[in-house]
Amino acid sequence: MAEPKKGAVKLLDIRETALDVTEVMDALDDDASGGVTLFVGRVRDHDGGKGVTGLDYQAHPTALARLTEVAEKVAADHGVAGVAAVHRTGHLDIGDIAVIVATASGHRGEAFAASRDLIDTLKAEVPIWKHQVFTDGTDEWVGAP
Repeated sequence: MAEPKKGAVKLLDIRETALDVTEVMDALDDDASGGVTLFVGRVRDHDGGKGVTGLDYQAHPTALARLTEVAEKVAADHGVAGVAAVHRTGHLDIGDIAVIVATASGHRGEAFAASRDLIDTLKAEVPIWKHQVFTDGTDEWVGAP
């Protein structure tokens, strides 16, 4: 893995409090970055053809350390100037923001590619698990080992 640009990882957190797009954008404020790509993941009212009433996220104690590794790798692989990722835990209602990832770069292409890589790798490798409750009274764990 190449080294990320010094200071490229600007904001990382896993928290029970509401997430704020402005906080993420402020963390990536950089006059040299012409492109900032932002992804906001929200709790939707359905999954797999079933209605969803809400969900809970739980994070393993190593989740933030793993998120840091992922962010550093994305920054290095894509050569971006800034990377930010925040994820909620605890109970979330329909419409709540569950995750925000963003990257900043001199050009849009790198920012788009890095943000896509960041959210995909975060979902695949960071140990944060989702417990969904459906309108029919059933539930399921997503991403749990």
